[in-house]
Amino acid sequence: MKKLLPLLLSSSLFAADWPQFLGPQRDGSAAVAEKAITGTQDAERVWKKDLGSGFAGPVVAGGKVFICHRVGDEIVTEALAVATGEPVWRHAHATDYRDSFGFDNGPRAVPSVVDGKVFTHGPEGRVEALNAADGSLLWSFDTVAELGSPQGFFGRACSPLIADEKVLLNVGGQDGAGIIALDAKSGKLVWKATKHEAGYAAGVLVPGDASVAAFFTRNGISLVGVASGEVLADERFRAEMDASVNAATPLACGPGRLFFSASYDVGAGIWEWSTKEKRLTNVWNKTEALDCHYSTPVYHDGHLYGFHGRQESGATLRCVSAADGTMKWEAPDVVPGGTLIRVQDKLLIVTERGELWVVKAAADKFELLSTTQILGLRHRSHAAYADGVLYARDSEKMTAVRVR
Repeated sequence: MKKLLPLLLSSSLFAADWPQFLGPQRDGSAAVAEKAITGTQDAERVWKKDLGSGFAGPVVAGGKVFICHRVGDEIVTEALAVATGEPVWRHAHATDYRDSFGFDNGPRAVPSVVDGKVFTHGPEGRVEALNAADGSLLWSFDTVAELGSPQGFFGRACSPLIADEKVLLNVGGQDGAGIIALDAKSGKLVWKATKHEAGYAAGVLVPGDASVAAFFTRNGISLVGVASGEVLADERFRAEMDASVNAATPLACGPGRLFFSASYDVGAGIWEWSTKEKRLTNVWNKTEALDCHYSTPVYHDGHLYGFHGRQESGATLRCVSAADGTMKWEAPDVVPGGTLIRVQDKLLIVTERGELWVVKAAADKFELLSTTQILGLRHRSHAAYADGVLYARDSEKMTAVRVR
C-alpha cells in the first residue's frame, strides 16, 4: 500500500510545503504545522516578480516557488527562491496555443512537485516532467499528437495528480482516453479510461481510499481505479447548455465523501464512495446552495466555505452545512469571484478585485478580520501558502506576502 499514498507523504517535501494544486492534502487547507493567523493586521509584502500571462498559480516545495506562465511564444516554468523571489532556474518550451475566446493564451494548470520532479500540463496539451533541482527536462508527452486531446473552450487546464507513481490527468482524448495515467518515471501511457471530454477541474484521491481517483469531467463525476483505470462510477452531472464548464475540483468532506459543484443551473452536492461495496451514493444535491463557477471551496468542522454564483453576474462568499447544504451565512459584499485557502480556523481569500481577505472560519456569522490590496484586478488563479507566506499572482506579477 505504501506507493498508493498521495504525494503529500513524500519524504522529499518540507512540513509546510504547498506542493500541488490546492495544497498538501489537495483540499485548499494549509499544512497542520502552520501557525495560527490572528488576522488583525494587513499583510506585509515580502517580494514581487514580473510574470507573463496565464492562470496557473504557484506551488512551494523544498525551498523553491514554482510557477508556469507564458512569455511570447513559450510556456515558461521557473523555480524561485522562497525568501527573495530570485530565479533559481528556468525551463521553456514553444507553444502555438491561442484561446478560442481571446481570453488568455497562458497556462491554466498548476504544477505538481513530488520526489524531486516538477510535473506540468500546458494549454496546448504538452505534459512535462522536470528535474526540480535544475529544471532539466526528464520527459514530455504530447496529448494532442498521441491521444487527440481537443482544445475545448479554454485549452487544457487539469493540474496533474500524482499517485501510485503515475501522473493522472483528464485530457478528453479520443478512443477512450478521457482520463489517462502516465508513468511518472518515463512518461509512457499506462492506461486510459472514459470517453468524456475534459473539464477544467483537477483530479483527487478519494478520502480514505487512495486506490480510487475522482474526476469532474465535462460529463460529470467519474471514479477510476488508480492502478488500472477501471471505471468504478460514472454519473452525469453537468449543464444542459453547451456554453458551460465544470471547473471546481472535487473536495474531500470526510471519509469517502466528496463535494461536487458547478454553476449554469447544475447545483452542488455530496457523494459518498463505499470501498466495501464499490458503490457511489448521492447524499444530497440541490441548486442555489453553493454553486461554484471556477473556484474550489474549503471544508472545515462540518461546513463548506466558498463562492456562490457566476463570475459574470457577481459571486458571494457563503458558508453552508456539509450535512445538507443549508446556508449558514452569506457575506454582504458581491465580487466577481475569488479563491480560498484555510489556515486552521481562518480563511485567506484572494478576490478578483486583488484583495486579500482574512475571514474567520466559523458557521455562526460572517466575520471579516482584515482586508489588504495585494494584486491587480480580474485574475482567477489559486494562491499557495507555506510557512506563513501567501504566494499569489495576477496577469502581470506574482507577489509574496506575510500574513502570520
